[in-house]
Amino acid sequence: MIGLDTNVLIRYITQDDPPQAHKATQVVEHLLTASSPGFVSSVVMVELVWVLDRAYGLTATEIAAVLERLLQIEVFAIENEQEIFTAMVALQQGQGSFADALIAAVAARAGCNRTLTFDRRAARLPGFELV
Repeated sequence: MIGLDTNVLIRYITQDDPPQAHKATQVVEHLLTASSPGFVSSVVMVELVWVLDRAYGLTATEIAAVLERLLQIEVFAIENEQEIFTAMVALQQGQGSFADALIAAVAARAGCNRTLTFDRRAARLPGFELV
């Protein structure tokens, strides 16, 4: 398995820096395999969403489409894949931020019956409760 940083995925997705985009494409399409996949951590996924939103101005719907496609790429081993999917759906449906939805989903998987927060927006998501 080979770990992938956010910037490799950004270059692969956006293709906005030709030399780096070419290298990222080579990695994803030729170096990675089902037996030697690219590991994408939850932190990388949160950073990816942040960069696509803040630096590239993608909408929540566009970002959700990118995430959905990444989840389908067989040469990626995505940490907390089910929770990433749950957070993607929340983002897609306008229920809250990707990061907040992921926090709630990971906490639920760990056995938490709720996640306490001061964030009123996050508290609208299932699994959160205002302190």
